[in-house]
Amino acid sequence: MTRKISFEKEKELILLGKALSSEIRIQILKLLDERPYCVNEIAELLQIPASSAALNVRVLEEAQLIRTELKPGVRGSMKQCIRQEDEILLLLKENKEKKQEEIISMPVGNYVDYKITPTCGMVNDEEYIDGEDEPRCFYDPRRTSAKLVWFSSGYLEYRFPNAGIQGGKVTSMELSAELCSETADYDLDCPSDITLWVNGLDAGTWTCPSDFGGRRGKLNPDWWEDKNTQYGNLKTWRIDESGTYLDQEKVNDTGISAYCLAEGPYISIRIGIKEDAAHIGGVNIFGNSFGDYPQDIVMRIAYE
Repeated sequence: MTRKISFEKEKELILLGKALSSEIRIQILKLLDERPYCVNEIAELLQIPASSAALNVRVLEEAQLIRTELKPGVRGSMKQCIRQEDEILLLLKENKEKKQEEIISMPVGNYVDYKITPTCGMVNDEEYIDGEDEPRCFYDPRRTSAKLVWFSSGYLEYRFPNAGIQGGKVTSMELSAELCSETADYDLDCPSDITLWVNGLDAGTWTCPSDFGGRRGKLNPDWWEDKNTQYGNLKTWRIDESGTYLDQEKVNDTGISAYCLAEGPYISIRIGIKEDAAHIGGVNIFGNSFGDYPQDIVMRIAYE
């Protein structure tokens, strides 16, 4: 897919310019054209200090040219760098047309249906909500304040409003959420096949390698213990007329019209684990004050 940047996206344009203004960072992008590399491998191949490699990787990540994921290693975890973009189209002529876009942020505790097994639980900014490892506690009215929810198998279902797109033609939909596997405490070697369903249709599965921990999530409150799950990876599903994608990689040919986003009374989103999944390793869903990313579950719908 081609990423488009125009003058309307000033911050994105500035970050891109900064990222491409360094010979070292361009060399890193060339390396990642071959395959993913860990930060230490990049440092060794380019003969630069590991601290310098890490700094340049962070600049590329901020410009969304690469993404990083933690992988289990011989001595703890390793940060693996993966190129994010194949093409970038720079639009130097400002688009004066009004964009039609609906952006909906769904709190992680605003699910309407669930089928889960322990380990499971949820917390808000200040405390645990009801008891741990008891699925019936997920009916607690305080669930709407949750900032982190977790379960070992099953699913949570969210219902997004679609009133704003009635009468229009939907051209694309994106859904992003910070996710990781789930086990007791945390485990860097805990793969889990996490699936997204949109209006009952399978929109792709991400095999998460870990229930991430070992360092604190950037947003976690002070009372959240170090032994617990700490952060996830931000994953983005995108559906347009050409098919369904997960982090820019096509997962199937199902186009946007097949999902019938405007036809029902709402858009159903399920996040969970298939009963026959190869890796049933649970799910953590992070809200806007846990993990590394200050967001809830975000849906973006473009229409005309």
